[in-house]
Amino acid sequence: MTALLIILAAIALLFCGYVFYGSWLAKQWGIDPARKTPAVEKADGVDYVTAKPAVLMGHHFSSIAGAGPINGPIQAAVFGWVPVFLWCIIGGIFFGGLQDFGSLFASARNDGKSVGEIIKASMGKTSKKLFIIFALLVLILVIASFVNVVAGTFLTKPDAAGNLVTGFVTKAQGLTNNQTTAIISVLFIFLAIAYGILTNRFGVRTLPATIIGIIAIAAIIVLGLNVGFALGRNAWIVIIGLYIAIASLIPVWIMLQPRDYLSSYLLYAMMLIALVGIVVSAFRGNVTFSIPAFAGWKVGSSYMFPTLFITVACGACSGFHSLIASGTSSKQLDNEKHAKAIGYGSMLIESALGIISLIAVGVVWEAWGKKEFGSPSAAFGAGIATLFGEKGTPVYNTISALLTLAVSVFALTSLDSATRLSRFMFSELFLKDDEATWKDAKSPVRKILANPFVGTTFMVVVGCILGGLSLSQIWGLFGAANQLLAGIALMAVAAWLGEVGKNNKMFIIPTVFMLAATLTFLVLKIVDIVDKMAKATAETAAAAFHWGNWFQLFFAGAMAILAVVLVVEGVRTFSRQCKKA
Repeated sequence: MTALLIILAAIALLFCGYVFYGSWLAKQWGIDPARKTPAVEKADGVDYVTAKPAVLMGHHFSSIAGAGPINGPIQAAVFGWVPVFLWCIIGGIFFGGLQDFGSLFASARNDGKSVGEIIKASMGKTSKKLFIIFALLVLILVIASFVNVVAGTFLTKPDAAGNLVTGFVTKAQGLTNNQTTAIISVLFIFLAIAYGILTNRFGVRTLPATIIGIIAIAAIIVLGLNVGFALGRNAWIVIIGLYIAIASLIPVWIMLQPRDYLSSYLLYAMMLIALVGIVVSAFRGNVTFSIPAFAGWKVGSSYMFPTLFITVACGACSGFHSLIASGTSSKQLDNEKHAKAIGYGSMLIESALGIISLIAVGVVWEAWGKKEFGSPSAAFGAGIATLFGEKGTPVYNTISALLTLAVSVFALTSLDSATRLSRFMFSELFLKDDEATWKDAKSPVRKILANPFVGTTFMVVVGCILGGLSLSQIWGLFGAANQLLAGIALMAVAAWLGEVGKNNKMFIIPTVFMLAATLTFLVLKIVDIVDKMAKATAETAAAAFHWGNWFQLFFAGAMAILAVVLVVEGVRTFSRQCKKA
């Protein structure tokens, strides 16, 4: 019954946040349904393409979700379910939702440009360049983290003799969840292309096309539960790299819009299945939610502040969302009146998913503590499946397989959106104010560097190499970088709102808190690594000076320095605005 009360309380609080606080924000900022959006004014059939609200909602939610709202709350649950619950709710309503909605609105009022361009308008050109460099570092970690997650979800391991099966696999040959997920995910890509062509070239309306799409999704799921595709990890990394590179370059209506829209139904279905399972199990009394309410301010070597607020990440607030909102979603927004539902509403749905993830791990808490699951995603799937039946039963296996698929969909949608964002921002880094695209660049060197193929290739290759190394340090570093980006994005939107004379006081506490938490975490990380290196002995030198530690040291140091410089510029901007007032 505890799990049911938790989810009901979460839904009620998040709903109130959307209705009251979200509406207040829209009124404060002056959302104008009569104002033309960049998608309408700058329509180019490639990046600026209007999307119906339901389609854009699907794209935005699928892109921002990733594996974060599943992995984060599960890992943070060591501090107890109450702290995680409170941060998902408070963070989602007053921090994450504020950032996402604000970033989408600010970008829509600035020709669909990125947060970097918004920063330039209020904080200057240098701040813009520094922000883009910072964002690209974060996007490299996003690509690396999710390449690692997806490849791990798809891979087929060698047998005891070291032989690796490749190609199609059936139940008779020992079909696994990974092989099922792999073939369904690949077929899903072709289904998305077909949907895009049907709706954008043959004029099929959204409702009938969606019905056809959902039927097709059901068909490929049935096929995937009986036939899979087997490949090793490295092969999948190459395939994933090629896919995200192509997806980031082709017109948005061919792949990004339809894939994310259709995949959103898988994600909504996943959440609905979880809700049904929670309700049914509560009245049947067949499962126990066993996470302690509060485990203490310090667990192991980690303190709740700042660790909890970094680890939960996307379940409460995520800087990556600001890049999605101002990178792809603002270029597809057909009317400003939909910004609240898409920007603010999607974040609150993700917070609800974070609470569901918390409940899922609570159901298998003892097994999770014994490290019986290879990843938080596996624990999530097992927890939800346990609500419906015992391990090994057909219903358990089917639900577990479907949830594994949904997690891979989360990660893939974040991957192709992140790569597209990196293409935009890589070009922005080398273009001057009077150069709209790479073709306008007057310098041959800048023309090459700003070319979409160059930026895409660089980001994909570096991201896939790091993802292929499967460094455990990447995820922790991604969390810190992501949350630091959130603090900077909050500051950037607040600075722009102040510049155009709109209320930005609601940003003060979220901005200060996120910057304090993330900079504290990075400083502690740097001190810890340096301390280990300084105290290394002959026996511990190899571990202390492992290149993974050097990687963390470089990234953490670079991000901390960039963030401090940007904060100083932000303070100067706010000071100037206060003097004007």
